[in-house]
Amino acid sequence: MRRGILTTILFVMASLVAFGQTANPTDAGQDHRDVRQDKRDVRQDMRDIRNDRNDLRQDRADMRRDEKDGNTAEAAKDRRDLRQDRRDLRKDTTEVRQDRRDARQDRRDAQQDRRQAE
Repeated sequence: MRRGILTTILFVMASLVAFGQTANPTDAGQDHRDVRQDKRDVRQDMRDIRNDRNDLRQDRADMRRDEKDGNTAEAAKDRRDLRQDRRDLRKDTTEVRQDRRDARQDRRDAQQDRRQAE
């Protein structure tokens, strides 16, 4: 009796494992869409970086002009803006790195899926 139950349990577990490996069909199109989306994200983040750099330049120029004119309140505001722009720039740079990493991983996954399909 025990042997029959044990055999049944092992059979069910082996079936689940085998079915689990084939139950997730790979969608090559999905990998391609993921890569395209990651590339779009990189382009958007690069635009954000360019905008942040332009904002940094503008805030630096404003701060220097305000300091030269003796307007300390506006210069302090420009310093805060500069710090925020630097934070935004670091965040966008990190996002670009992550999106590029994701795109590379998606390309590798797509290549691996193609090899397995052959």
